[in-house]
Amino acid sequence: MKKTLVVLTISTFFIFYACKKTEKDVTVVDTELSEPEKLMVDSVSVSDSITLSDSLKLKFSSKMLVFPTITDEKLLDSIYFQNKNINDFSKNGLKSLAEKNKNNYFNNAKKDSEDWLSDIKFSQQWYTDTSMKLKGNLNDYLHIQYFWSTYEGGAHDNYSFTERVFDLKNNKKLELKDITSMPERKIEELLKKNIDKMNSGTTDENGTVKNSEMLLVDVIPANNSFYFDDKNLYFHYSPYEIAAFAAGDIVIPISWEELKGSLNPEFKKRMKIQ
Repeated sequence: MKKTLVVLTISTFFIFYACKKTEKDVTVVDTELSEPEKLMVDSVSVSDSITLSDSLKLKFSSKMLVFPTITDEKLLDSIYFQNKNINDFSKNGLKSLAEKNKNNYFNNAKKDSEDWLSDIKFSQQWYTDTSMKLKGNLNDYLHIQYFWSTYEGGAHDNYSFTERVFDLKNNKKLELKDITSMPERKIEELLKKNIDKMNSGTTDENGTVKNSEMLLVDVIPANNSFYFDDKNLYFHYSPYEIAAFAAGDIVIPISWEELKGSLNPEFKKRMKIQ
């Protein structure tokens, strides 16, 4: 069955200025200094369900963020990277896109189910859920978290996270090279060293299980799902990406102190890192 991902994203500022004009008689004509326009954030949500048979119900839900003050098309394309060729980023345009994705999900399910629907013997609800969440806007670095979850039978559902940070001053998605020049091998070593610093919450009969005990890889790569705050750079890994499903999603921090000497000067200045 096709899975439809609907994801959306975020934005930038317009800066207006006022000027002061004087004449020979020193008459001052309306001097005004305006603040930069604040980032505006709205959202659209679509949720619906259909019954395919007495034993199977399908549910679709999607939440997209809308950014009325962002006009840079390249930036908007990057924010809504999972939807190609979007021509209308307005609230109505994104609502129409979500409705279209919903209809595609249901229509594809109906078509595909002709071969296997009769094999489902007990009542189930399958679903697909996508959402965008604004996590922060720190020093004009906009952080959006994208979430996807689906269930189509089997032992458990599947889900994943994607973190993306956008540079609102330069109208682009932030890349790791914009933050640090540290060699990939060194970052991998830090990720391996720090994997147990944030507990995933997984437990067994013996208590809390360390993330390192459920690793499926020898080397933890620096993926593109990263974000940061005033203390650390964080890498977010979805289930099965580096560890068993039971580990859940894993977040690994690397402190600014550990990256000392490799930070991009512009980034370091904007983040006020000592």
